[in-house]
Amino acid sequence: MSGFIPQQEDAYTPQQAMQLIARSGEKKCVMRLDKFIYNSIIAGPLLGFGCAAALIAGDAPWYSDNAPGVIHTLAGAVFPIGLILIALTGAELWTSTIFYTSVAFFERRASLFNVLKTWFLAFFANLGGILFFMYIICIYGGVFMAESAQEHCRSYAIGKAQSPGWHQIFLSAIGANWLVCLAVYQGILAREVVSKIIAIWWPIFIFVMLGMDHVIANMFLVPVGMYYGAPFGVGYYIWKSMIPAALGNIVGGCGFVGLSYWYMWMTSDEAVPAEFDKTWIEKDQNHHAREKSRFPHSSSPESSDGHNEFNASQV
Repeated sequence: MSGFIPQQEDAYTPQQAMQLIARSGEKKCVMRLDKFIYNSIIAGPLLGFGCAAALIAGDAPWYSDNAPGVIHTLAGAVFPIGLILIALTGAELWTSTIFYTSVAFFERRASLFNVLKTWFLAFFANLGGILFFMYIICIYGGVFMAESAQEHCRSYAIGKAQSPGWHQIFLSAIGANWLVCLAVYQGILAREVVSKIIAIWWPIFIFVMLGMDHVIANMFLVPVGMYYGAPFGVGYYIWKSMIPAALGNIVGGCGFVGLSYWYMWMTSDEAVPAEFDKTWIEKDQNHHAREKSRFPHSSSPESSDGHNEFNASQV
């Protein structure tokens, strides 16, 4: 039969997804610096949309006092749009870049220098992008004009940076990036957009509902509260919130997800070939070669223009 189209599964296997993640991490480590920095800056505002939506969803004083679980659920429901936008557009979020590049390092596809370079650049580019979005788009744009919204921003920042202990923020951040990187992993497993959105949405919903600490999201949530009167300064925020959240996110993304699933699926007999997705192309080409040798003067509208050929880069 001419015009052969290989059958595809609905999702990649965990082993195949880890190979795609390692390949992507390798590319991130050698990407042109100007493109990498710009892509990381763009990720800040995309995540900022989710942060702003979560704060507005929480602007319900009666529920905050009497049914805080409802507020947490609403915030968790809308916040995932930030990571969905990042994942579908290919922007560079520091917490997921940790996952990609650490797997590439474990697979010896990236040097330690290049991994740490991407971490450094993505972190500060995310910071610049999300602060720009917070001040210019949200504060000066009037998103939080209502007094109740400003009070909620202020109390939220206090709850993130002042009320919990240093060790609590660190441990909470481990859980946050554990879930964020699982969301990224599940998004890679899926082959089409709707499945990717659903796979990403649930883990992010859980980490926000539980109030865990994501260092890049906190770059919006804490400074906006400081702007509206939270009783601490930049130095306190960096020491009490940013540092423990960043360290916890590294442990969660690099250790609990990157190292764990690299060990499970990329060592010993569990691993799949690095170029596993090229197999169908070879089979398809061999099939067309055999068909052409059998029927040298025949042509098929399904295959002659190349529209039906399987392309691994599209999945």
